[in-house]
Amino acid sequence: MSQKLKILIVDDEQHIRKVLALLVKEAGYLPIECIDGPSALKSIRMGPPEAVLLDLRMPGMDGMEVLREIKVLDPDLPVIIITANANIHGSVAAMRYGAHDYLSKPFEHEEVIRIIRRAVAERLLKRRLQNVSAHLDDILSLPKMMGSSEVVARLIADVNRVSRSDFTVVLFGETGVGKELVARSIHHNSLRSGNPFVAIDCGAIPDTLLENELFGHEKGAFTDASGRTKGKFETAHNGTLLLDEVVNMPLKSQAKLLRVIQDKKVFPVGSNKAVDVDVRLIVSSNRRMEDAVTKGDFRQDLLYRLNDFTITIPPLRERQEDIPYLINRFIESTNIELGKQVIGCTDKALEILMTYPWPGNVRQLRSVIRRAVLLANETVSESHLNLKNEFCHDTNNYSLTTLENSQNLSLKEIVQRNTIEVERKVLTQVLNQTGGNKAKASRLLQIDYKTMHNKIKKLGLYQEDWYD
Repeated sequence: MSQKLKILIVDDEQHIRKVLALLVKEAGYLPIECIDGPSALKSIRMGPPEAVLLDLRMPGMDGMEVLREIKVLDPDLPVIIITANANIHGSVAAMRYGAHDYLSKPFEHEEVIRIIRRAVAERLLKRRLQNVSAHLDDILSLPKMMGSSEVVARLIADVNRVSRSDFTVVLFGETGVGKELVARSIHHNSLRSGNPFVAIDCGAIPDTLLENELFGHEKGAFTDASGRTKGKFETAHNGTLLLDEVVNMPLKSQAKLLRVIQDKKVFPVGSNKAVDVDVRLIVSSNRRMEDAVTKGDFRQDLLYRLNDFTITIPPLRERQEDIPYLINRFIESTNIELGKQVIGCTDKALEILMTYPWPGNVRQLRSVIRRAVLLANETVSESHLNLKNEFCHDTNNYSLTTLENSQNLSLKEIVQRNTIEVERKVLTQVLNQTGGNKAKASRLLQIDYKTMHNKIKKLGLYQEDWYD
């Protein structure tokens, strides 16, 4: 059974205290009674209540003095002043000194309960917001999330350098390195931090729906458009919009994006009326955007518009000194999630984790550690890791292995066998790079999802943490 929240009642008149105590109980709280200011301050020092009912006129230390002392001890503690009608000016003065509200004698019982409940609700809400803010600071603190290596320190320096500006930022890095984490950190440290942060994966949305997602639509724009819907640009107004994997955006949408950047206006689908938008753009890609321009996949003029400042986020294999810190962080968070008390790794397990190439980067490490903590009782060992060094970029090795036992095979059969083996290795590598996301893997390999699914089934590549 949860402990009741305390309400402190400070009044030198016993019958007033008793009436208020009954009302506090009726409101669902625990009343604490004090006869004067000094005893009230002592009670607050021992354990602050959620609200204080304070008589303005008391012998010795009056209510105004007590109020000032309370605000020194706990500035956020709501104090409700109790005053006689004749001393209404005193209650107004108390409000200037930080009182939350006041009650005039004789007071109505329902009014007392209503004011107490409102004060407590505001106190709890403010505390919750403070906790969320502190938690957000932890989440968006790159050293706490990524580690303290020199590589991360240089990354943080770039983030700090660009955050307070309104520059468009290009984030380049492999899948799973934490591009969205860096984007959120830039927003959190920017002048727009009090406004929305919105992210959209340009590669995960079909071409026919992307413009609707970005720019919104009007009622009747298409069959199911029953009302007007805001797009990501409008949703992010005055805030930050992250266009994840922007190089996957179709060329037609790129042209419209360029116009939005130039004019700071969007045209919802089915509308000829422009909507003003003020958005700071951050774009990310796991491909060099210059390479995409060379291949004709990305507009050069759009690249020039976007590339105010580029931050390259290093893969995990280039900052191995952060791996022990990340391992401990993921063990700790998974312990909390599962209610376990797994303590660290064995030396052998740590050696494996430190030397593994991590094609899926931090995302893959987190997945491996979470599974290991689930399986472990006290310490993560080698048997809990389920890691194999199956990533080889030299496809000649596949052919040589087959040729050793291919004396009786035709050229066509040898090629067919090697093709299957190469497909198996490539699909395994890409699926691990995407954290098992088959939709993303199919986009990276430029094959449709159905083909990807059939090949996985044919080659027997199913793993429990690969998903659609």
